[in-house]
Amino acid sequence: MRRVAVAVAVAVTAVFAAAACTSGNPPVGPSGTSSSTPSTVRVTPGPPTTLRVLAGSELADMQPILDEAAKATGVTVKMTFTGTLDGAQTVAEGRADGVYDAVWFSSTRYLETIPAARQRLASSPRIMGSPVVLGLREPVARRLGWDRTPVTWSDIADAAKRGEFTFAMTDPAASNTGFSALVAVASALEGSGRVLDAAAIERVSASLTGFFAAQRLTAGSSGWLTDAFLRRNLGADPGPALDGLINYEASLIAVNRTRKLPEPLVLVYPTDGVVSADYPLTLLAGVGDAARTAHQRLADYLRMPDVQRAIVERTARRAALPGIALPPGLPDGLVELPFPGTRSAIDALLTAYFDRIRRPSRTVYVLDVSGSMAGARLNALEQALSGLTGTDTSLSGQYCRFRSREDVILLPFNQTPGKPLAFTIDEQNPQPSRDAVRTAITGLRAGGDTAVYDSLVSAYKVLDSATDQDRFSSIVLMTDGESNSGRSLADFQAFVASRSGATPVPVPVPVFPILFGEAAESQMQAIATATRGQLWDGRNGELAHAFCQIRGYQ
Repeated sequence: MRRVAVAVAVAVTAVFAAAACTSGNPPVGPSGTSSSTPSTVRVTPGPPTTLRVLAGSELADMQPILDEAAKATGVTVKMTFTGTLDGAQTVAEGRADGVYDAVWFSSTRYLETIPAARQRLASSPRIMGSPVVLGLREPVARRLGWDRTPVTWSDIADAAKRGEFTFAMTDPAASNTGFSALVAVASALEGSGRVLDAAAIERVSASLTGFFAAQRLTAGSSGWLTDAFLRRNLGADPGPALDGLINYEASLIAVNRTRKLPEPLVLVYPTDGVVSADYPLTLLAGVGDAARTAHQRLADYLRMPDVQRAIVERTARRAALPGIALPPGLPDGLVELPFPGTRSAIDALLTAYFDRIRRPSRTVYVLDVSGSMAGARLNALEQALSGLTGTDTSLSGQYCRFRSREDVILLPFNQTPGKPLAFTIDEQNPQPSRDAVRTAITGLRAGGDTAVYDSLVSAYKVLDSATDQDRFSSIVLMTDGESNSGRSLADFQAFVASRSGATPVPVPVPVFPILFGEAAESQMQAIATATRGQLWDGRNGELAHAFCQIRGYQ
């Protein structure tokens, strides 16, 4: 990076000091015991052991270091990747018991607000850290003066409200980066230094609305968001360039290291604080002695000074141990903002964000009701979609439900596209609107052939005809077979390509196909690729889960 906007932070006491990336104090795990590892500890190989770890997907870049750890310690790590909220629900419901030995997320702070999850967490040594910050294209940072002067979250929110820059951020219910950013800006704007509660969230809602008026792209994963940001700014996708990207500091540095952008991103560190990932390698309570010993050997190895330096060099994350140099050019002494300490505060913040603060969404659900869907398959579709109307009361279900101000459009199809059924979820009293959507879903009837591509074209036309275009727009396709009527895949791909030549160029609308039954995977992947969406698998009883996961991209 050629420039870094450095905030000279005043030392303050953070409520969750253990989460601060630059703190020299050892973090305390749920059991209350210190997780520090003295630099004099020598790690010796033990018996070959596999440690089963449920992890955040961004930790895939740790694999080379884990490979070296296996040689040094005898501990082979088998990681299964999942999202933050799904991981929390898996632990809280006991579905991780006996399946995994440890969890490794960017933070366990959300898990610790859920009693059923907290009681399943044991020792939790911190391995590394990375604050969530704003990366701005260099010309934009220079125009705003943020490449050379200190900036607060209030400054950023005011500029966003005035339309002086745009940004991309992940969905805070699906991804830790989005939630960390939401907590940081809300806490900083509230300004008291205390942990957020429902009353504080109400006080800053108007300012938060101004900040999020500048958000132009959302996603359920940091990796997908970064790829979409790069495509837009490199001209690979139609639509205006995006000025900023909110992500982990390490991920923004990785973008700069690729040198794909014509100018580097300037990292903006607000002087009033950040929320950081601290990546604790958390042992699950109740595991056997072999897993417990393997976890300790692995954690000791990863916290050795030489290994900590390797983590800094290879991943651009900050070391957990004091005295290890930061990645070149990065500021020290960041203020760590307090994290909400209760589920009620977290729920209040997320509810306010989805129902009142962020730009609302508009989604067309293109639903196969051809003859092959009759019976059990149509029942499965009705049950899965109905979960979004409030019938799913699980931890993830409450954040997947349709949100206030959201436009929900059902487009059933067989050999021809059906009549779109449009609903807007009422802002003041949302549940009757959700009930109306559920009534329409349960009224679907199966019969006829399958015109997938004609129906997708119809969905685009529905979105293009909307008078209010200031929304996050997407299309969800659910089909159980191949298209056998109307346009071909090649015709649809040509249609999508023609949109990029339209005047004015429309904002990209991704299609998220869901595999079901005998749906042709290659065709569904081609649809996702052509529209810059993502393919989801709803087979093997996963249909409801797929619909819920896609919500992070809407």
